[in-house]
Amino acid sequence: MKKTAIALAMFVGLTTVSQASTITGNAEAGKNKSATCAACHGADGNSMIPANPTLAGQSADYLFKQLKDFKSGDRSNAIMSGMVAALSEQDMKDLATYFSAQEAKAGSTPEFIKNKKGEEVDVVKVAGQLYKAGNATTGLTACSACHLPDGSGLPLAGFPKLSGQHAEYIANQLKAFREGDRANDLNGMMQKIAAKLSDKEITLLSNYISGLH
Repeated sequence: MKKTAIALAMFVGLTTVSQASTITGNAEAGKNKSATCAACHGADGNSMIPANPTLAGQSADYLFKQLKDFKSGDRSNAIMSGMVAALSEQDMKDLATYFSAQEAKAGSTPEFIKNKKGEEVDVVKVAGQLYKAGNATTGLTACSACHLPDGSGLPLAGFPKLSGQHAEYIANQLKAFREGDRANDLNGMMQKIAAKLSDKEITLLSNYISGLH
């Protein structure tokens, strides 16, 4: 019991600290620089386009890293590479700080999804098990170990917030990691995890994760 209490205290402390940011950006300056971001990501970072990520409420450190990776080429996307080409490091910090400070809109999880046979699959039951416990048969690690049960993530450890993100975007990124089209994850961790996911599991997980809160 004592060990459990200590572990829980450490966990709570870690999740509290994880919400802090290590970058020094100016949110007001970021807002003034964000006009060109609005078309794809929304003025307040809440994207209305399922293929484009919501940025609102995401960790500033994570957003800053992604912008840097697009600029350096460590993460490949023709549109984003062009958008960040003229940004200075401070510009990226300001933008990351601004979008991080915005309130993200809640996502939703469908109750059922039909598989290829037309059968309804209980999303919460099946995907919830994968997210919280992984898959011992394939060696899949539980998503909640790094992104937490509510999908809020551990920013200072490099694990982003997933809750509320568009299911389509999540699915696309998991497939990109799996196919090696995205490789800017720490020590290839997401590539190794995504390699163990089937298309069916990706569809279920992405829809489940979107509605976490």
